[in-house]
Amino acid sequence: MTLPVLTDSIQNYLTEINRFPLLSQDEELRISKRYYKARGLEDAHTLVTSNLRYVVKVAFEFRSYGCRMADLIQEGNIGLMHAVKKFNPLKGFRLITYATWWIRSSIQEFILRTKGIVRRNSRALKKHLFYKNDPSTVKETEAFNAMNDVSLNAPVNDGSATHIDILMDERPGPMLALEESRNDADVKKGVASALAILNPKERLIIEKRVMADEPESLQGLGAELGLTRERVRQIESAAIKKLRACLSPVQDGGRTSPEPA
Repeated sequence: MTLPVLTDSIQNYLTEINRFPLLSQDEELRISKRYYKARGLEDAHTLVTSNLRYVVKVAFEFRSYGCRMADLIQEGNIGLMHAVKKFNPLKGFRLITYATWWIRSSIQEFILRTKGIVRRNSRALKKHLFYKNDPSTVKETEAFNAMNDVSLNAPVNDGSATHIDILMDERPGPMLALEESRNDADVKKGVASALAILNPKERLIIEKRVMADEPESLQGLGAELGLTRERVRQIESAAIKKLRACLSPVQDGGRTSPEPA
């Protein structure tokens, strides 16, 4: 599948992907069903390119982690392609609603891999700490699909700057560079020390239930620890909340913010 070329300077890339039309819900459903049955590359290309702008939007949310925007977008595109391949249009929801997890997951996996943090079993831990499938995520993706056109050349907030102006320049000023350097260090320190806040029992449950390639059952772990199945579930839930609270300021670029409902 040939996609627009993404280089260090992303201005041309952003301009190019803005030329691909968004699909209406009916068009997407028709093409998705056809691809689901026949696996035609042209249909796959249409489904991917019509959603490339959303990948840029998601990638921009992770800019504070100190990675190049071009790399984040590329990883998000890989996630989008996986989503298109696995998407079942007969389930009754839009492609981008399904693809959001794949896009974010691919970007998050890249960040963890690049920064050298949580190397072992990072996928399972990342899924619990980074991603929440809350109603606001669904509303956001549905709102994106409801737009007739998203122009990256359009002014932002009725001002003179455009989306391209904001995204194209990857060279941070001195203060921004210093801030991103600090954020990067905070991310490494936060994730590396997150498990240390747990007591031994909580850490054991997280390791065997969340981080393990083959998670142990609640019942089996309960028998090992002399606890009921429900008690193990409660401890696991409380431990995950502790980890999220520990990492929340880091994920928000050093700023605390209310957890979404």
